[in-house]
Amino acid sequence: MDERINRVIGILNYKGGTGKTTTVVNLAAGLAQRGARVLCVDLDPQGNTAVHLGVKYNASLSELLRGQVEPSACIYPARHNLDIIPSDRSLVKAERELWELGNLRVARRVLSDKLRNADDNYSYIIVDFPPSITLISENGLLYVNELIIPMTMSHFSVLGTQQVIGTLKAVSRIPNHSIQLTGILPTVYTGHLRKDRQILDKLQRMFGEKIAPPIRNNVKLAEAPAQKQTIFEYAPRSNGAADYTAFVRFVIRADPYFASAPTQTIDQALRRPD
Repeated sequence: MDERINRVIGILNYKGGTGKTTTVVNLAAGLAQRGARVLCVDLDPQGNTAVHLGVKYNASLSELLRGQVEPSACIYPARHNLDIIPSDRSLVKAERELWELGNLRVARRVLSDKLRNADDNYSYIIVDFPPSITLISENGLLYVNELIIPMTMSHFSVLGTQQVIGTLKAVSRIPNHSIQLTGILPTVYTGHLRKDRQILDKLQRMFGEKIAPPIRNNVKLAEAPAQKQTIFEYAPRSNGAADYTAFVRFVIRADPYFASAPTQTIDQALRRPD
């Protein structure tokens, strides 16, 4: 894969249970399998990214934000080409200390400042957001330059998606920071349910090419985290693996670089290494 790429992509929905961490882990793993250097940054105090990938750690994002360690001390290898910065409940303490800085402008940019040089080593940085508006999530919004919104086929998930789009518009008005909606990812999709088909059809009419191929409801996706594996490791022939492979392709094709690139270049980037 072309190492020229440097994209910082946030995965965010203010509604829980939309497959946010599942998407972070499998998108990152799929990109890494194709030769990209990938870093996952977990902004959620639940810390599910490290749990899903089975990563043991000593220092986390909390220590980085509090100035106790350098980035290199809290970046851990998870798979070949895939590193993570883990989080846990100590992130709540870090947020409290950010508030105590007494300067919101500075407090909202601590994450960007801390990772300014460390993220140069990666082609993709995938950021797992908490399902709520916090000072930590505001740091994330000022760090990423793209957003992907996973959403289930439910009314409340649609509302969460609308909230994220509203936030996106607000952030885009901040000087010297641009952020774009890369895609909306339908998850836990059941094609034989009329409700799911109707919601997907409505989304496609509203957002067109921004709607990614849906992730079908698949029990293997639910089982994989307990085995501390990605879907590609746990059930490579499952619908879940096929759907996340399609989603990886969607994300690669959304790169503006490929918009004017020859088809051969795109195919080379998408090709799984032998």
